[in-house]
Amino acid sequence: MSAGAAFAQQSPAAPADAAPQATQAATEATNLDTVTVTANKRVENVRKVASAVSVVSAEQLENSHATQFTDYAAYIPGLQFTSAGTPGKTGIALRGIAPISSGTTIGTYVDEIQVGSSSLYQQATLYQLDLLPYDIQRVEILRGPQGTLYGAGSMGGLVKYVTRDPDLTRTEFEVGGGASSVSGSGDTGWDARFGANIPLSADRLGMRVSYARNELPGFIDNAFDGRKDINGGTQQSGRATLLWQPNDDVTLHLTALGQTIDSRNNAMVALDPATQRPQYGDLTNFVRTPETFSKEIGILAATLDWNLGWADFTSATGYTDVSTDQLTDASTQYGQFANLVLGLPAPGIAPFDATLNLHKFSQEFRLTSKAGTPFQWQVGAYYTKEEGTQGQTLTLQQDDGSALPGALAPFGTLAILGLPSTYKETAVFGNASYQFTDRFNVGVGVRYASNDQDFSQQVTGGVLLPLGATPGTSSEDIFTWHVAPSFKLSDDALLYARIATGYEPGGPNVASPDVPPQVNSSTLTSYELGLKSQFAEHRVLFDIAAFDIDWQDIQVGTATSSNLQYITNGGKAKSQGVEVTTAFKPTDNLRLGVNGTWTDAKLSDEVTPLNAPGNQLPYIPKFSSSVTADYFFPLGSWNGHVGGGYRWVGEREGDIQNQAQTHLDSYGAFDLNADVANLNWTIRAYLKNATDERAYLNKSDINNLLGQTDRISAVPIQPRTFGVEVDYRF
Repeated sequence: MSAGAAFAQQSPAAPADAAPQATQAATEATNLDTVTVTANKRVENVRKVASAVSVVSAEQLENSHATQFTDYAAYIPGLQFTSAGTPGKTGIALRGIAPISSGTTIGTYVDEIQVGSSSLYQQATLYQLDLLPYDIQRVEILRGPQGTLYGAGSMGGLVKYVTRDPDLTRTEFEVGGGASSVSGSGDTGWDARFGANIPLSADRLGMRVSYARNELPGFIDNAFDGRKDINGGTQQSGRATLLWQPNDDVTLHLTALGQTIDSRNNAMVALDPATQRPQYGDLTNFVRTPETFSKEIGILAATLDWNLGWADFTSATGYTDVSTDQLTDASTQYGQFANLVLGLPAPGIAPFDATLNLHKFSQEFRLTSKAGTPFQWQVGAYYTKEEGTQGQTLTLQQDDGSALPGALAPFGTLAILGLPSTYKETAVFGNASYQFTDRFNVGVGVRYASNDQDFSQQVTGGVLLPLGATPGTSSEDIFTWHVAPSFKLSDDALLYARIATGYEPGGPNVASPDVPPQVNSSTLTSYELGLKSQFAEHRVLFDIAAFDIDWQDIQVGTATSSNLQYITNGGKAKSQGVEVTTAFKPTDNLRLGVNGTWTDAKLSDEVTPLNAPGNQLPYIPKFSSSVTADYFFPLGSWNGHVGGGYRWVGEREGDIQNQAQTHLDSYGAFDLNADVANLNWTIRAYLKNATDERAYLNKSDINNLLGQTDRISAVPIQPRTFGVEVDYRF
């Protein structure tokens, strides 16, 4: 699974009666220069794009049985990630641009539609889109700022899910399923899936529908009540796409996609603050109330492509509805309110419920010039409107879970808080490139965006905060640009440079004399120099990119002396590094890949109020790498494949103000997979974390009401997981 390389990932030799997909794969494998991407909003060969783009194919996702982003993220150069212990609670960083504030620094698209909030008040950093990747054709990861084409929130880069189109020429059905087990778990995981491709009118109208369900086995025990395997969960995905081509010049895609995540608890363990070892035993946490998590995503999209003869017109309309509900056990932080403040004999239980709801409409129009001429151009306009709500409810119960007694009953509600917000943005953009000679090309791009936002902090109940509403408004104009010259050293080597800017939108604060009325956008400028090359008769790929990023006006949370929370602009940070992506094909049947990244990302001066000058940015390893191998072989009328990978992630720092207790050690893990396939059947086995390595993706200190650290809460990498999958196509 060499996620950055342009090798086709399928078997290079297909028998005569193989499925059409396998025959196409065999053809692609003899020509390594075939992987296309839509990074620049036009279909291009990835080897000719003057920026760093990684591609994860559907075959790679299937071979590793990826069910969430963390299953394949460690194989992508330049990408860093964290997890809060369940799919859907994932943070992503590219090239060291760490998710420090509540707004996102990594954009997310599904095909042509932006998914996720651009505002500061939907916790986009913590809940990056994490699709169950069924019916996905590929995942494109664009490293470095993408502000000119993708706008707000993509200053670190972009993750783009490209879904499968209906095929207008073939009726096809797919069914599949499997089972899995996790080391230390008494549960058995299982999954099932179904897909259908149905032409409705020859060469003009077709439909594709799919459904997938994945039952996640639990493997975390609870020391509080002795329950086992508390962190099981369910993922579901459904998708329907209609493709209409009324004539040779017009194509219309209509798509409805829905995904749900339901988790019964987080995959977290409790560590001793002093020793950093498990406090209650291996894979054991301590929670007084279930930390449930649910997320529902609905996407409706309509994309029209019209060949005008002199240019291509695209209209992309999208509507997304996202609902998130997270219950957190805040008993350690607030439970002592019961005994220390109210005089009860024991600390209480304090469930904290946080809900998020987002309704987002977006519309983009663009014109794209035809390929094949020295001058290429693209112009477009974009509009989006978001309506979001955030609700927070903190309650207090006695230590047995019952309500507070008698006169203390009003203290059972500590806080009820609502944070409604709106975000409106209008943008225009343009890109152009000119081929001065057969070898030398220069690309440029600009984008002007204007946003207006409204926000209110509404305290409607509880004893911790004064009741009332404090509104806020903001508006800002942002200009982003990029310049990207490239030079063909040969037909198989491209040298390029790229200077690009990006931004994370600002927003309003609560109206208060002690608080600035708005936080400004966080901005950065990235300098990149890269080489993409192939040699040895296209059997070797070697890509290298060096970058230097200046990040300014970092957004950080803080509070007034009266504990009024708000966001402000801090200081600066710098991230610099080198990414290397290689792939080797020593024989027609064997493929090898090696990726490596060095990143030095740290605060360059004092960031108020963090006051941590020179500290490493959180969860960014200085070194990370991966090695992959895939071997393909014929088995009569079947194709066989065995593969594996080793992912290594270096030391990282956690909380930027408490890096001593939240330091994360380096780790390495092996993943293995094998499959056999013929015209109708595919049988696959996989082994994740084959050596059952214990390591952590995330750490946070849990402090009590007196400020004392009770424990460290840590998210382990998934223990050894073995599974078998069977798919039938007819």
